[in-house]
Amino acid sequence: ETRVPHRLDAAGTPVGGLSALDYDPVADRWFALSDDRSDLQAARFYSVALTVGPQGPASPRNWVPVALRQPDGSLFPSRRGATTPGTPVVDPEGLRWRPDTGTLLWSSEGDRRLGQAPSIRECTLEGRHLRSFNLPAHFTADAHAERGVRDNLAFEGLALTPDGRGLWAAMEAPLFQDGPVPAPGVAGGWCRFTLFDVQRGEPLRQLAYRPDAIPVAPQPAGAFADNGVSEILMLDAHRLLVLERAFITGFGNALRLYLVDTREGSDTLHRDTLTGAPVRAPSKTLVLDFAQAGPTRLDNTEGMTWGPRLPNGNRCLVLVSDDNFNPGQITQFLAFECIEPNPEDLPA
Repeated sequence: ETRVPHRLDAAGTPVGGLSALDYDPVADRWFALSDDRSDLQAARFYSVALTVGPQGPASPRNWVPVALRQPDGSLFPSRRGATTPGTPVVDPEGLRWRPDTGTLLWSSEGDRRLGQAPSIRECTLEGRHLRSFNLPAHFTADAHAERGVRDNLAFEGLALTPDGRGLWAAMEAPLFQDGPVPAPGVAGGWCRFTLFDVQRGEPLRQLAYRPDAIPVAPQPAGAFADNGVSEILMLDAHRLLVLERAFITGFGNALRLYLVDTREGSDTLHRDTLTGAPVRAPSKTLVLDFAQAGPTRLDNTEGMTWGPRLPNGNRCLVLVSDDNFNPGQITQFLAFECIEPNPEDLPA
């Protein structure tokens, strides 16, 4: 593990709020997305150099900020002081590098208070807007109705399929009509994972995923606690790694990594609600409980990607935490060696 100094200055921008991470192995460059809603500086991502080897990650260096642009080329406005419904504010959360086009796909959770629905967009490495994906109708944001997305609980994770043709987008929490958020000891409703055709920007199918209950009760009783999906990543053409992240007042963060087979489960794309009728979900298998993995501290980890191959040929899994620009939190990079079983040793 390694950490970045709090609000490190990068060309006049404070590094922090890192909510997504991806790696371009050809150019050996990393991309980190900040979830700054243009409050401190313009909504942006960073190009950054990071060396990862058998001894772990070195301190990231050469942070270069790139502002994200609206279709007309302007910067996104700050949500601070924004009161007009429809103000085009963004809350950047997911980011994936497209190796076949040299562009970036990124997601925003929108802003329910302002009626801004979540979005998935494509941009150049200079931040120039290229296009937006078409979303299913149930991903709406209406401040006056308990339907659609909850505020700050929408498209938290993105995962590009190995062939580059599909993009999975994961909700952090259920839509209002899909059930409640998790509670201590009680799992919540269904989170929708939607597969998009990258070329056309259209939804293809959708799975229902149920995050865990909040693992422990907050202290004092009734204080804030949550659990949800913070990132996803393809392990191969069909299997998906799902990172669940909880925060519990009086306890801190809990992180667990699960494995899901996307070939399982019913297609919920055309269902307006996932309550009141049976839902067949893919099974989830625990891969790692980070409390048992050795980091000196767990924080608000939201970014996850494959890094460079290690000298022994194994893959390297790299994660980054979002410090919320809070001096009491940390921007932490974690690197793990991924040891995959030999296919011949797996059960038939």
